[in-house]
Amino acid sequence: MLKDFSVAALFMGFLTAFVGFVSSFAVIVQGLAAMGATSDQVASALLAVCVAQAVLAVFFSIRHRMPILMAWTTPGGALLATTGMIDGGFPAAVGAFVVCGALITLTGLFPPFARAVRLIPTPLANAMLAGILLGLCLAPVKAVAFNPLLGLPIVLAWMLVVTRFRLWAVPAALLAFVLVLVFGVDLPADAMAQVADAIHPQLEFVEPVFTWHGFVSVALPLFIVTMASQNIPGIAILKAHGYTPPPAPLFASTGVFSAIVALFGSVPVNLAAITAAMCASEDAHPDPRRRYWAAIVGGSAYIVLGLIAGGIIAFVSLAPPILLQAVAGLALIGALSNAAHAAFQDPVMREAAAITFLVTASGTTFAGISGAFWGLVAGGLMIALARTFRRA
Repeated sequence: MLKDFSVAALFMGFLTAFVGFVSSFAVIVQGLAAMGATSDQVASALLAVCVAQAVLAVFFSIRHRMPILMAWTTPGGALLATTGMIDGGFPAAVGAFVVCGALITLTGLFPPFARAVRLIPTPLANAMLAGILLGLCLAPVKAVAFNPLLGLPIVLAWMLVVTRFRLWAVPAALLAFVLVLVFGVDLPADAMAQVADAIHPQLEFVEPVFTWHGFVSVALPLFIVTMASQNIPGIAILKAHGYTPPPAPLFASTGVFSAIVALFGSVPVNLAAITAAMCASEDAHPDPRRRYWAAIVGGSAYIVLGLIAGGIIAFVSLAPPILLQAVAGLALIGALSNAAHAAFQDPVMREAAAITFLVTASGTTFAGISGAFWGLVAGGLMIALARTFRRA
């Protein structure tokens, strides 16, 4: 195995972990905070999910000799941010995270369950995702309106870089955020001391509370978003690069680990999609049989990032919340455009997808249940009515 190691894989592994972390951690922070998590609980969640990603990536990459990388559910974080706190507070959200992990596990263990998930029309799943992402993707505009001197540099940094070096666009926006925070915000005199004191997070156990509201508003939409936008595309990207890992053990394992780390406040862990393509590309190594080392290095690097998550959270919390939301929104623009394109591509289902998108994007809750669930229901009802009238 050591003979397959290469400098290219080492570099790509570190690059993948860095890009994966900085490009989406703001989304996870926003999502958990919206669910009612404290700063210490958010740092605990980041540490737990980073360790889970590392263990799964290293284990499966070694076992299958394939670049199998893991990630957190970035669209799931956006879902949490738009849903907001549910009845029962953060413990109820943690209960929903545990249930979501159980559903992912069932997908891997029972093929009929996986087939049932695939019955959800793809345009509706993408329309729901686009509706979830819309609110956060508007944050950059709101940040500029809030304070052009603070918000505009972040947006301009992203715009200048995304046209030439897409992978570095969000890190560039994050760097601009840091510079704005340091030079444009009146920080407390002991700001850096606070960051240093909080740099190493501690795992905090959160006793889950299981509620019907949490299941319908959080667990079920989170499960659908994670499977549709992360796990299934992750398998597809590996296949596109010539790798065919067995999906069932991967889904089951990520589900089990998701349920475990949920007890420490974490969102689900899943197969990586975009960063997996980096590890599976020729940049990791010309020989496809030796690229798995990039995923091993990338997974291991996540542990290092998780160990300093407390300091990261303490630092970004010094900024006005809208600025971090702007970074998160910029990170999700690509996902929003892809989801919208896939949602409205089929003319037959276009109206149903539009209804799903609008109901979800409204953020309105009915009977205490989030709009993401009702968006799927409304779109499904539209499809059923259309098919009934066509048969008649």
